[in-house]
Amino acid sequence: MVGHIAMRSIDRPDGQAARPTLGSVAGASSALARDGRSLPDTPPIKAAAENFSFFYGQFQALKSITLPVYEKHVTALIGPSGCGKSTLLRACNRMHDLYPGNRYEGAIRLLPDNTNLLDPAVDPIEVRMRIGMVFQKPNPFPKSIYENVAYGLRIRGEKSRSVLDDRVEEALKGAALWAEVAHRLNEPAFALSGGQQQRLCIARCLATDPEVLLFDEPTSALDPIATASIEELIDQLRQKVTILIVTHNMQQAARVSDFTAYMYLGELIEFGETRQMFVNPVRPETEDYITGRFG
Repeated sequence: MVGHIAMRSIDRPDGQAARPTLGSVAGASSALARDGRSLPDTPPIKAAAENFSFFYGQFQALKSITLPVYEKHVTALIGPSGCGKSTLLRACNRMHDLYPGNRYEGAIRLLPDNTNLLDPAVDPIEVRMRIGMVFQKPNPFPKSIYENVAYGLRIRGEKSRSVLDDRVEEALKGAALWAEVAHRLNEPAFALSGGQQQRLCIARCLATDPEVLLFDEPTSALDPIATASIEELIDQLRQKVTILIVTHNMQQAARVSDFTAYMYLGELIEFGETRQMFVNPVRPETEDYITGRFG
């Protein structure tokens, strides 16, 4: 069984693990188990980092990361604070462009059109439409519930009220929030509870029909009940959108993800199918982190 795709078995002559190439990752096959079911083929890749490095000024925060993100599956990024998880996540939709002095090397590609999201010719606004992001704390706009969800559509130039109404309803249903807010769409978003605000932010992303959703510790500011609601929603969303999630919660990573990447000091240490990695990690560093001996 290939439990940890390609990254577990490529060695250099000096005995050190070689950095995997995207080709080796994409070509690795099969029999990956999830919930006792065998996947006959490795899922198609929806996005991928290729020898990606990132610099905050002179400081190199990420070092030659090569990582596949599989279509309509959930991939979790785990690792101790400061290891580069959120930095990698925010690079995927060009959030670092908002601050001077940051620099990218390598590529982050979105398939099937093979667009390099980091290409200066690619409009970062369009990137953020294709790749939505949900942050650690709910961040609704100071607008009504309706206008929060319609915001991205208006940015795209949509003016038809009937189209906006339909898309807002569809997005709120997709975020499992419609039944709770249908009668008060014109109320301020800040009137919602914390868990509802986070689901509103998810609906805001869904309204633009994204191909990938990024979650940066989306439940760290929520109570256990709201956390369970968001996790259940992620499980439903994986049927129609690709998800990349950063979490410090090992139990959450085990519950919600299909694949897991362990990062440390800006490097990708191990990547594989979640169930296999949590039961039988290849690298001792991964085992130490998962079992709580380090981190």
